Amino acid sequence: MVADVVGLGLAFLAAELLFSPRGQGDPVHTWLEVLVFALTLPIWVVMGRLYGLYKHDEERNDHTTVDDLIGIFHFVTVGAWVFFTGASLTHLTALNLHKLLTFWVLAIVLVVAGRVVARTLCRRRVAYIQNAVIVGAGDIGQRIAQKFILHPEYGVNVVGFIDDTPKEQLEGLEELAILGPPSSLGDVIRALDVDRVIVAFSNSSHEETLDVVRSLSDFYLQVDIVPRLFDVVSPNTTIHSVEGIPLVGLPPFHLSRSSQLLKRATDVGVSAVLLLLAAPVLAFIAVRIKLDSHGPVLFRQARIGLGDRTFTMLKFRTMSEDADEHKKEVAHLNRHARQGRDARMFKIPDDPRVTRFGRTLRRYAVDELPQLLNVLRGEMSLVGPRPLVHDEDRYVLGWGRRRLELKPGMTGLWQVLGRSAISFDEMVRLDYTYVTTWSLWNDFRLLGRTIPLVLNGRGEPPDLLGAYVPEPERVSSP
Repeated sequence: MVADVVGLGLAFLAAELLFSPRGQGDPVHTWLEVLVFALTLPIWVVMGRLYGLYKHDEERNDHTTVDDLIGIFHFVTVGAWVFFTGASLTHLTALNLHKLLTFWVLAIVLVVAGRVVARTLCRRRVAYIQNAVIVGAGDIGQRIAQKFILHPEYGVNVVGFIDDTPKEQLEGLEELAILGPPSSLGDVIRALDVDRVIVAFSNSSHEETLDVVRSLSDFYLQVDIVPRLFDVVSPNTTIHSVEGIPLVGLPPFHLSRSSQLLKRATDVGVSAVLLLLAAPVLAFIAVRIKLDSHGPVLFRQARIGLGDRTFTMLKFRTMSEDADEHKKEVAHLNRHARQGRDARMFKIPDDPRVTRFGRTLRRYAVDELPQLLNVLRGEMSLVGPRPLVHDEDRYVLGWGRRRLELKPGMTGLWQVLGRSAISFDEMVRLDYTYVTTWSLWNDFRLLGRTIPLVLNGRGEPPDLLGAYVPEPERVSSP
């Protein structure tokens, strides 16, 4: 709210000083108009509340400023026209089109920027972090705990599980305590100052789970329920009802021709602009790679693309020229194969074959910029499923192969939600969800969430994969 008030105030002040119709000869009237606008700021705050701009951070852990963009656009657009039209009719100010447009553009930019700064500052404070307990210590409950640990930006501190028959805890979760059976949930909430309860699948009966959820109405906290068949539920699903029974509506599992054309037009336009803007950076990187080590500037690798067709993916070379010859020597360092985990993916943290300059390129994902050429040529998309090599693709069967109905992307759900730290099965599920629930807005949202990851230069996420079977298994059913 403070970010909105400051952004709106600065935008109006700038517009007033630049396009006041009375000119510089009447500063008193200019500041009078600024005062009138300041008095209307509480009304703007109420409008923001009606647009739902002040409630999602507490309800949704993955809420970002990108999710606010449409609401902010509507909020500022309607508010600007209402204010300037009303002020003109009451002769408090003149309806100046230049002033209106200037305020409109500046308000959107400054409100968005203010929210980014506010969220960044707030989420660094301990007071923002929510203590959470997970009801159900089975596979799903533990997967949720892993994701919260992997993504501290969600601001959730999992303090433990509630379950009377818990499963053996996965690697990395041993420190999370089993706090007791469902009947003790109320005492746990009071003792540990719990702010959020997540109801995952447990061995409790349907009636027992309902009793647990209903008992939470006595507390002021957020309650999240993991739905059954959650693998096919996405942000695009809708909830409607028939005589009081809620139904979850899934969108059609196909991409229309118009949607394909719209996605392609976006890819071409954005990639062309980015290539033009990044041309000096690309040239500088190419020179540095040649000076840093022997070998070609670009690394070319065969990947599986749309319709099971092979294409050559481009990246800046970040390893020594003979890296492939030493692959067997470092195979034991594969993070996905250690301690009997799933070895279908090959990722090595701090790979000794990476060059000195290559580490910098990988840290900020700059080595992937040449893939903009793949996007421009129609082999890849800005957002899409993860591009797999042949050795990985052969383990994807059945429903998982629907990932090939869209072009692989430079970024996607797999990049935003875990990069190389997620398991092979999880990656396949994420790609399936992306393909079957595609929307252009979701693409822009994923692009927006990728930008801070790149700018922060976080490198590889924590090594928290859980225990998986040692032998590769083919993915054949959800």
